[in-house]
Amino acid sequence: MTATTTGPQGAPVGTVGDDRSLPRSPLRKLLARPELGSVVGAVAVFVFFAFAADGFLRATSLSTVLYASSTIGIMAVPVALLMIGGEFDLSAGVMVTSSALISSMFSYQMTANVWVGVGVSLLLTLAVGAFNGFMLTRTGLPSFIITLGTFLMLTGMNLGFTKLIDGTVSTKTIGDMEGFSSAHAVFASTVTVGGVDFKITILWWLALVALASWILLRTRTGNWIFAVGGNQDAARAVGVPVTRTKIGLYMGVALGAWISGQHLLFSFDAVQSGEGVGNELIYIIAAVIGGCLITGGYGSAVGSAVGALLFGMTSKGIVFAEWNPDWFKFFLGAMLLLATLLNTWVRRRAEASTK
Repeated sequence: MTATTTGPQGAPVGTVGDDRSLPRSPLRKLLARPELGSVVGAVAVFVFFAFAADGFLRATSLSTVLYASSTIGIMAVPVALLMIGGEFDLSAGVMVTSSALISSMFSYQMTANVWVGVGVSLLLTLAVGAFNGFMLTRTGLPSFIITLGTFLMLTGMNLGFTKLIDGTVSTKTIGDMEGFSSAHAVFASTVTVGGVDFKITILWWLALVALASWILLRTRTGNWIFAVGGNQDAARAVGVPVTRTKIGLYMGVALGAWISGQHLLFSFDAVQSGEGVGNELIYIIAAVIGGCLITGGYGSAVGSAVGALLFGMTSKGIVFAEWNPDWFKFFLGAMLLLATLLNTWVRRRAEASTK
């Protein structure tokens, strides 16, 4: 049995994932890359701010840009994989805060080593991701509805439990607790290279991009992700485990939220319960700018990284240029539209080149 679906770069193929064996010219391979449009845009933005903003090319400034990009990119990578699989997660932003709150409050209330709280947070955060995937696959409701419900529940729980346990909207400081220094080193430390300080989140970000790219392009799971995003029914017909794949993708988003949450906590040793609302849109925007389609079945982890880099360059470039920061959202919206149009054009050229 065969079924028409889309392959790793979104081009139509005869069977799930079999386009990897099709011979293509270097030009066709380049046109088929989902991140091509975002890379062109990133180069343009970099050149623009290199001339428009004094000090943008300084090593310390580039370090700041990379840090801003990494805090978005850590979440944009798993969100991109989820979008390639044809789904959304509107709870991703507040899940980051939930993860940090769980670590902080469990460690403080139980007077335990903070690593115990970190471990409990990992388990509970992954459980939230599994819940999203389970509800999606069992109910058949759109991911927009499922994760919007989770978003609202987590937002209320973050605020409600923090007030109930700590009496305020923020957690107690855990900076003097056992294990804090080692956890800070893992999730929020600074690495000095050539006299320039780089946040460790940059390494987390690059590691996630490498891992996600390997999964998408070198494993059977990658085939499954593209297949369920391109045509879920066709994928199921040829034996792809759709339910397991989608639950795994939501748990991947939860893992990214856990990493980001621990960075948030161990950077400041306390957490505001209202943080994270609205960030889910930023993660989705970074993935879309990087080449992911709203309809699923097309995109790349590298593209999400470039999308996050565009976000970081724009947000910090405006500051370095001493412009009114109110214009940031305008530039972000313009980048989103231009990148989507360019990505659509690239995709059509890629599809035309395979005919």
